[in-house]
Amino acid sequence: MRKHAALAASFIAAALLLSASCEFDRQATGPVEDMPVSVDTGNAERANIELDMGAGQMNVDGGGKKLLQGDVEYNVPGLKPTVVASHNGVNATITMKQGQTVHAGHLHYVWNLQLADKILTDLTVHCGAGQAKLDLGSVTLRTLSVDMGAGQVQLDLTGTPTHDYDVKINGGVGQANIHLPQNVGIWASAHGGIGSIKVEGLQKDGDHWQNDLYDKSKVNVRVEVNGGIGEIRLIG
Repeated sequence: MRKHAALAASFIAAALLLSASCEFDRQATGPVEDMPVSVDTGNAERANIELDMGAGQMNVDGGGKKLLQGDVEYNVPGLKPTVVASHNGVNATITMKQGQTVHAGHLHYVWNLQLADKILTDLTVHCGAGQAKLDLGSVTLRTLSVDMGAGQVQLDLTGTPTHDYDVKINGGVGQANIHLPQNVGIWASAHGGIGSIKVEGLQKDGDHWQNDLYDKSKVNVRVEVNGGIGEIRLIG
């Protein structure tokens, strides 16, 4: 109990420090609005997608029928995000970014998004304070980069990937739980600040962990986690 309380206190303290370092526009909350998100696949075979949220809850899953789809729930007009998308032949680029930073009580801010499974994807996620739940086991990833400030990352990569891919997670004050795919080669390194590192299902080999399939499997996944104050958990 004391450990969880201390971790929660760290989240709050980091969020306050984050807010103190920015210039906030004070706005009153209102009714929850719903913004649909829809970017057609077109001729895209490869996508570069960047999701940039300052604070809130981000839920990202695979299984989308479009390149990017879903909705955003918000109760402060200034938080309405922008979505910029472009296609260049078989390459698509999407940037989704939170609106202006605001300071208001009782905020409600949630992104619920789905990605297409069959498009080779470079995905970058920025989440300053809050929680990111990323269920990406069915997405055809090339690279995944996650930057967290104060909060928690729940990353589920369990699935049957057909390509090698690299994962990099940079955490500030918080916790990262990472579930890795089975039946592929896994190489992982994790470096924490004051917190702890827990690894399940992988063997320690020098300064990293790996499974018996690494460099023997047709598909290999490399994971690099750098955490601040908190807990890193890798489940192979």
